[in-house]
Amino acid sequence: MDRRDFLKAVPAAALGMPLAAPAVKQAAAQRAPTRSETLLLVQEYGPNSMDMQGIGASQPVNGVAQNCYDRLVRFKRMPVDGVTTGFDITQLEPELAESWQEASDGTSVTFKLRADARFHSGRPVSARDVKWSLDRAVSIGGFATTQMRAGSLEKPEQFVAVDDKTFRVDFLRRDKLTMPNLAVTIPFVFDSEKAIANAGGDVWAKDYLKNNICGGGAYKVDAWRPGTETVYSRFDDWKSGPLPQLRRVIARDIASPSTRRALIERGDADISYQIPPKDFADLVAAGKLKVSAMPVPNAIWYLALNSALPPFNNVKLRQAVAWAMPYEQILQGALFGRGVPMWGGPATPARLSWPVPFPYAANMERARALMAESGAAPFSTTLIYDAGGATITEPMAVLIKEALAPLGITVELNKIPGANFRGELNKKTAPMAINRFGGWLDWPDYFFFWNYHGNNSIFNIPSYQNPVMDRMIDAARFAPDAATYATNVRGFLELGMQDVPFIPIVQPFHDVAMQQNIGGYQFWPSREPDFRYLTKG
Repeated sequence: MDRRDFLKAVPAAALGMPLAAPAVKQAAAQRAPTRSETLLLVQEYGPNSMDMQGIGASQPVNGVAQNCYDRLVRFKRMPVDGVTTGFDITQLEPELAESWQEASDGTSVTFKLRADARFHSGRPVSARDVKWSLDRAVSIGGFATTQMRAGSLEKPEQFVAVDDKTFRVDFLRRDKLTMPNLAVTIPFVFDSEKAIANAGGDVWAKDYLKNNICGGGAYKVDAWRPGTETVYSRFDDWKSGPLPQLRRVIARDIASPSTRRALIERGDADISYQIPPKDFADLVAAGKLKVSAMPVPNAIWYLALNSALPPFNNVKLRQAVAWAMPYEQILQGALFGRGVPMWGGPATPARLSWPVPFPYAANMERARALMAESGAAPFSTTLIYDAGGATITEPMAVLIKEALAPLGITVELNKIPGANFRGELNKKTAPMAINRFGGWLDWPDYFFFWNYHGNNSIFNIPSYQNPVMDRMIDAARFAPDAATYATNVRGFLELGMQDVPFIPIVQPFHDVAMQQNIGGYQFWPSREPDFRYLTKG
């Protein structure tokens, strides 16, 4: 080999020669992530799909959407304490859209897209991609379509690609939830050309997108092993925010809570959530880890009573159960104090927000009196709960079973596997169910729209139907002034307390434990980790 051939064969860096700028960038991208650029997250279970808009997507799929896709806008981040950054739901900031302008007549909003935004495939992001993505969200059905409808985003005709970098949303009506709803997890933007090319004739590429990322977010998925782990790598050409510090994230699925706790305590894992309340209370007391404990906005643990079917279509019976509930025992015995009590409030709500404490408390004398008024004879019934969260739901169920026995109500407990629990709830045939719901948009009318409205969404677990309730929820959602809004919110809160198809128990904390060198923890409505802001010292 002569000298010229040798110089061709040996990398320039090995000879001490300067690299051209593109080569430097390429070399940095190819370099293996260092320990400080790699995060190990341990969680109870991971995503069952790569497509949050798809039917049956589990909770962790929100995290996939958050990190691997962009939306037009996001909520403005706001410091909460020294550990946690939250958000202001009334303020938006750019993500894929660099700017936007609402029409002077209030009938539309026009977005200008970032000129330099690209998908993981290298394609520039266009307004056609945004239209296809939002058309899909309002058309695919299930949770995605219902979530879009909550902000009056209902028809493909509302979405207009004006030109390559200009996108318009035409409003069906004035709705304060429309703009915030564009910042939640669901209305993310796909690389539509890539999706369509791999769709196999399916107009929305459901099978392909269930198993493949097709976006332009800050992270790509390098490996997805359902039930084992999901491995993410940073997209170094991301333009919708500051480039994240973390280059690699390993989200490992570990069903055993004791194993997750041991990993985070020993320092073998960097961050963990879905930790049982008892373990988290112990970790807080030990003081060795950095912890975030956010009361989840718009959220409650509750007992649902099927108001569409006997025997719980009897309002007096539902009130009797509400007075018999062992609230304090549940907070301490199942949640180890990790929550805000939602019982013992005034009959008239003290504030026009959600959640707000209901006026019930443990009072067996009142429970027995209402049981007698209901005319219900002693009976047997079934209570379902999620085995996936059994460290919380099982002691809850046992305590409720014991508390209702003195009323002559014999409760059979039915533990449903976590993968099947949402489907079982959606059948709406269970007489009683323990569940937790957290609305993404923190307004009381938003929660009541999902859970109490006669449109009978998938989250209206009791199948509660009351036209008076519907009128007040709708009037609050589209109220023209503050006084009208307040009147209707007060009205539907009081009616919810009276009819009590849901018995609120606790507003839960979202507990996250992390090593002391982890910073930038961001809490979003979806409650999934956002890798874009996390740092590792």
